[in-house]
Amino acid sequence: MEQNLTFLGRGWSFPPKFSRSLKSVEMLEYEADIASSLEVLLGTIRGERVMLPQYGCNLDELLFESLDTRMKTLMADKIESAIIYHEPRIKLEKVKLDDSRELEGIVLIEVIYRVKTTNSRFNFVFPFYKLEGTDINLSTRINLIS
Repeated sequence: MEQNLTFLGRGWSFPPKFSRSLKSVEMLEYEADIASSLEVLLGTIRGERVMLPQYGCNLDELLFESLDTRMKTLMADKIESAIIYHEPRIKLEKVKLDDSRELEGIVLIEVIYRVKTTNSRFNFVFPFYKLEGTDINLSTRINLIS
């Protein structure tokens, strides 16, 4: 029996990409749409979206703080709260912070979650950088955990 995956959604890729040949915007579906949504959520400042002023994570507030246990706990709490309130398609299992590259100004945020409809487990890594805006590279890795 094939599962109905329409609950997982379909949306524009971010940043938007347009296809001249198809005369449309590139769309993401299912798990790829969820991963893109998580990347947007963690990179959005609360109040940045006019129609959804509570949407976002506000990690920017922590950018120049010292990375002690209190700050790591606060960062993980902000991420968990944002995901719980704004991403109903997944069940959050764990948020892990990798600060092994702290001296380079990089904290890798690993979000382990389960897609509710398919019960598939995924791992999302969001790099949080302490660099100038022109040097930011927000690449993500999504790995299926078996």
